[in-house]
Amino acid sequence: MAERLIVVGADAGGMAAASQARRRRGPEDLEIVAFDRGRFTSYSACGIPYWISGLVDERDDLVARDPATFRDEYHVDVRLRHEVTAIDLDRREVVARDLAGGGEVRERFDTLMYATGATPVHPPWARVDADGVFGVQTLDDGDALREWLESDPAPRRAVVVGGGYIGVEMAEALIVRGLEVTLVEQADQPMSTVDPDMAGLVADAMRGLGIDIRTGVTVTGLETHDGRVTGVRTDAGEFPADVVVLGLGVRPNTALGEAAGLPVGPSGGIRVDRRMRVIGMDGVWAAGDCVETLHRVSGQPVNIPLGTHANKQGRVAGINIGGGYATFPGVIGTAVTKVCDLEVGRTGLRESDAAAAGFEFVSVVTESTNRAGYYPGARTMTVKLIAEKPGGRLLGAQIVGWSEAAKRIDTLAVALWNGMTVDAMTGLDLGYAPPYAPVWDPVLIAARKAVDALQG
Repeated sequence: MAERLIVVGADAGGMAAASQARRRRGPEDLEIVAFDRGRFTSYSACGIPYWISGLVDERDDLVARDPATFRDEYHVDVRLRHEVTAIDLDRREVVARDLAGGGEVRERFDTLMYATGATPVHPPWARVDADGVFGVQTLDDGDALREWLESDPAPRRAVVVGGGYIGVEMAEALIVRGLEVTLVEQADQPMSTVDPDMAGLVADAMRGLGIDIRTGVTVTGLETHDGRVTGVRTDAGEFPADVVVLGLGVRPNTALGEAAGLPVGPSGGIRVDRRMRVIGMDGVWAAGDCVETLHRVSGQPVNIPLGTHANKQGRVAGINIGGGYATFPGVIGTAVTKVCDLEVGRTGLRESDAAAAGFEFVSVVTESTNRAGYYPGARTMTVKLIAEKPGGRLLGAQIVGWSEAAKRIDTLAVALWNGMTVDAMTGLDLGYAPPYAPVWDPVLIAARKAVDALQG
């Protein structure tokens, strides 16, 4: 009898693992069954705001591989609209509820891949029986929101609650669609993934788009009428709304695993080793937004829900399940986004992270241009570096600027990944031509200023 792999969660981490395991073991040797409560496999949740705005034409453009591809080419038995409700590690079986046809199924496994992703933060005040309130975590969520935006009468006023990546991107998407948009954030700044001084630049750009930003505001409830949302109540007053989008972040979806006895770490994610095996569990693997991993700079366990991590972790797990050997080296939290044409990038630690981890450090902020100053289209770019004292090892970096800004964070991420000092970075042989950079690239200018600060 063939060994059986059960995958719980048919998106990035789970299906990356299934694909890699299949490449190494044929269907006569390894049977693979994948369960997911949704209607799609392997899709880009990060692309949903751009589909909502109309920049991406079709929903299916966001799907990397559909169920038919997995069934026909990878011989994976994909069962969508099946929600796994229990995992029995002693009996080596999962219990799943058929959401479409009804009933319950039980399937045995020899190996389990736990890839349940993350679950959106959904406070009690948002749990109202009214139309017009949406999350944007899945394609099903995006479908529902698109249908609402195109309904009659069409919504005119939107309130986005939460100023993280999704909140900022959705605020822009709704502005592009012609709605009046208010973004409400409990913290003192949007984009808490960067330091306050850099977040201020992002907020200025958002206001330039016409987004009304209200920071330091706590939502207390929703107003409804005739089964539809009509406003958002806060400690600063009420904001009228025909549509409310929740961008309050996510948490690791570990409830099912915890009930089965899987260990959870201090970050809230499932604990795994470097090969993505669940700690202390024979034949159980996990990957994606539901796990915690090592931050290479702070040395602390973290949960950073990004598709890049999920795909890499799933690949590592799949190689090992398939009989190979691979390890996941950890993360540094590199991420980029944009607000209209303003680009934002970050990697490594913020000032607050560095302080919490016990580092002594200096921070420097520089302004330069993305191209030679005389070349048409030259725009301002702000670069912030955080370097350890006294040696100067790079701890973190942030960039806010216009064209060619965000992807420069990759240069800084490579330097950070390899433990470079800012002094060593000043000698980096980076590309130069007037259309792409000044003679001294913004990365090099920032590194030089960090060296001066360390010596000062």
